[in-house]
Amino acid sequence: MKGLKIIEVKSEIGAGTRGASMGIDAVKIAALDFGSNYFRQFPSVEIPVENSLLYDPARTIYARRIKGVLNVCERLADEVKNTLEQRNFPIILSGDHSSAVGSIAGIKMAYPNARIGVIWIDAHADLHSPYTTPSGNMHGMPLAATLAEDNEILKLNNVDETTRDYWERLKNIGGISPKLNYNNLVYVALRDYEREEDYLIRQNKVRVFTTDEINTYGTDKVGREILAAVEPCDYIYISFDVDSMDSSISKGTGTPVPNGITEKQAAALILRLLLNEKVVCFEITEINPTLDKENLMAENAFEILQRVTNQIINELDD
Repeated sequence: MKGLKIIEVKSEIGAGTRGASMGIDAVKIAALDFGSNYFRQFPSVEIPVENSLLYDPARTIYARRIKGVLNVCERLADEVKNTLEQRNFPIILSGDHSSAVGSIAGIKMAYPNARIGVIWIDAHADLHSPYTTPSGNMHGMPLAATLAEDNEILKLNNVDETTRDYWERLKNIGGISPKLNYNNLVYVALRDYEREEDYLIRQNKVRVFTTDEINTYGTDKVGREILAAVEPCDYIYISFDVDSMDSSISKGTGTPVPNGITEKQAAALILRLLLNEKVVCFEITEINPTLDKENLMAENAFEILQRVTNQIINELDD
């Protein structure tokens, strides 16, 4: 890798709660409050988004605004692919987690023959498809799309043809599907998921590292075990949803959940993971300042982002 590039994705059409599109600007305000010139230091690009769709009724109720999500993810995938091909490290700042479909697609498009590992630091499994979703919100589906998982065995919804067509296109971004195998997926701080997702996790023996394990064994030991779990992979992507942190901290996010990790644990764990040279992309997502007081979540996220960036730069320099 030569350098680092910030990719901004101010999309919130995949979320059920409004406001995540403002999360990136909230992080920038936090940087200013800390007296940091962080956002002047690195090249950056902003992906065009489709948030105007929020003013129209969602016509595909089991995959709300999926056409817009597809468009955003295709643009992001192209940008991630180009960034990696230019031998730069992409740090993705995104509104809602549906963008991860594009992030992983871009890595796979850059390295089509490689085995991609995904470390998903999140309170939620994000393994629903249009066939199983209880909400229709696309930020609950990125891993299912990446795994090409419909989970029709536990089907709840009768999905219309338009939704099916867009879902197939979403799974096939870059002409590669699936982009991820279950045995190359690891969850961290997972604690809020539905029966349909639990079935897939158990059926496919997906490794889950709980908050209790992190509290008991510490971030260094758990970090080593996480990396051991994805060791067979050629490249690794880390996705950090801020709701992985405890709800006492993560008020500024759409779906806070109790019994999460602390901001110190999150930072220490991510820094430990970044010591592995196979990590080629990092994403931070789901910051929602409209649900927060005094921009605390964005400030916590910025402190983590700053430490992560310093770690990446140190690794690039070595």
